[in-house]
Amino acid sequence: MLPSMTSEPEQQIGVGTQDAFQRLWTPHRMAYIQGENKPTGPGADDGCPFCSIPAKSDEDGLIVQRGAQVYAVLNLYPYNGGHLMVVPYRHVADYTDLTEPETAELAALTKQAMTALRTASGAQGFNIGMNQGSVAGAGIAAHLHQHIVPRWGGDTNFMPVVGHTRVLPQLLADTRKMLAEAWPTA
Repeated sequence: MLPSMTSEPEQQIGVGTQDAFQRLWTPHRMAYIQGENKPTGPGADDGCPFCSIPAKSDEDGLIVQRGAQVYAVLNLYPYNGGHLMVVPYRHVADYTDLTEPETAELAALTKQAMTALRTASGAQGFNIGMNQGSVAGAGIAAHLHQHIVPRWGGDTNFMPVVGHTRVLPQLLADTRKMLAEAWPTA
């Protein structure tokens, strides 16, 4: 327990029944919940963040690596620390619409991302995949992106399961810098 924490329940007048739970507030998640930065339509000019990110600096866009056809970027609303996405520059929704060079580079950057995450953070496993279409859970269905989520033994605890909260131990800018430095050379 942290020195500033107490095992005694904190009385919170007017917020319900007193209990022994500590509260971890994550107000930054409201941006995601409320759909901030979501495209207004399916086109590249409809506010697609994946189309606008490459025009930013690597630091401002949270880009870890740029390829000729695709780029690797940190997820702004990560499931775990180091959660990356590999995204084609071209605004395309369906995996079957990728060109052969795009498909090959997406695979290559995914492998490099795994290597970088193992080097930088000792990742012991990964969840890798893409949600095709909004009914399959794609938050931005109009622009294909593959998720690479690093995993460690014991990283699934009560927070995501019971508390519907993710605990991230590092700022995204620091994670981006750490992974960029650990990215393997081709």
